[in-house]
Amino acid sequence: MEKIIIYTDGGSRGNPGPAAIGVLICDKKGKAVKEYSEYLGKDFTNNEAEYGAVIFALKKAKALYGKKAVKNIEIEILSDSELLVKQLKGEYKIIEPKIQSLFLQVWNLRVDLGEVKFTLIPRKKNKEADALVNQALDTRREEAKLF
Repeated sequence: MEKIIIYTDGGSRGNPGPAAIGVLICDKKGKAVKEYSEYLGKDFTNNEAEYGAVIFALKKAKALYGKKAVKNIEIEILSDSELLVKQLKGEYKIIEPKIQSLFLQVWNLRVDLGEVKFTLIPRKKNKEADALVNQALDTRREEAKLF
């Protein structure tokens, strides 16, 4: 089975405040295939941005590899957000209604995909996705909004 590795990060300055996402899609050897940096808007929390990055990443994986092929690809999402990873693995409860809604979006996207794994990584191993977040926040590009 083919595998892709996706580094995701989301961040907000102010929490809530201006927020952005960064996504780095790599092949199974870790070689970068595509990178994305998107500004979300002015009133998002860090956790909402983290979920936004995963939603964006899963949609992009489906678009890049095709609806049919992506069913046979293992996707590993790497994130430095303990809350996000543990919620998506069912280890933490989701109390916040907005986060519940975002969780459901991730869950529904997984239906069209092959195996999806969520892995917690140290912040220092997520520098590229973090840099993409900061790039979007610094330039405040508003062309595409996820929500």
